[in-house]
Amino acid sequence: MTLHFRALAAQVAEDSAISAQEILELRRAAWPDAKIDSDEAEAIFILNDQIKAPTPEWSDFFVEALVEFVVNGTEPRGHVSDDTAHWLIERISHDGKVNSLTEMELMVRVLEKAISAPGALRLFVLEQLEHEVLTGKGPTRDGGAFDPGCITAAECTMIRRVIFSSGGNRPAGVSSHEAEMLFRLKDATLGAPNAPEWERLFVQGIGNYLQGWNGARGISRSRASELEAFMDDRSTHIGRFFWRMAKVNASGFAQGLREVGFGRKKPVRDIASEVASDHAVTEAENLWLQARIDADGLIDPLESALLQFLADG
Repeated sequence: MTLHFRALAAQVAEDSAISAQEILELRRAAWPDAKIDSDEAEAIFILNDQIKAPTPEWSDFFVEALVEFVVNGTEPRGHVSDDTAHWLIERISHDGKVNSLTEMELMVRVLEKAISAPGALRLFVLEQLEHEVLTGKGPTRDGGAFDPGCITAAECTMIRRVIFSSGGNRPAGVSSHEAEMLFRLKDATLGAPNAPEWERLFVQGIGNYLQGWNGARGISRSRASELEAFMDDRSTHIGRFFWRMAKVNASGFAQGLREVGFGRKKPVRDIASEVASDHAVTEAENLWLQARIDADGLIDPLESALLQFLADG
């Protein structure tokens, strides 16, 4: 943290308010090296706690700066570490709840931008959203007149962004835990004045869980670290290979390729067959679905729409 950033933060904390000019100065002080360090991230959170009336400009800066820290603050960039995810959860829920839509937006944006993120972060966000639907209290309800047990357009949007985000155990796909949550929300909000988007979200979410392609799993953070270390290590066989290629003729180049494995035939992956196989609802998935539909002995309108979607697919 630079001295200039520290002085700006102290002034804002004293005033409990921040101007557009001060936000601009914070941006310049925070990003001279294109990075946000841990001290700066903590200071930004403290400022957010103390600013009495956050402006849209402040909320934009808060989210942008902290997404950069959480997603790219540790190596390998793009992969959120367990420690950083734990810090973010603890920092946001230090008083037992998510206080603002800006903090919720921060977590959702992290999941959208990250290549991978610990499942605990995704779970925490979804638990917060489910709690808001069931209780009618939370950032998505501020200023609204919605009762508990109904789901709003804002909540539909947030849930959709999370379950289809890249940072999770099943990137851009719905997991079993998330499918269970969608059914719980459906049961809790039946007959309520829900947002029109809710039926589509429920049907597409469960449909994705049952029929989505599982082959497009993202790379894990540990694997990304291994690959990054490999590429950075100039003493590896791949590094020696490129160094040697600068000093040999064409026949030597071909031999070098064989040494590191280039040109070796590998089994061809039949992506079309994988997609078709995953698209088919398995016996286990069918039993899972039947158990949830049969739980109350009735087929409600959302379940009917889901069954029609699966039949048409």
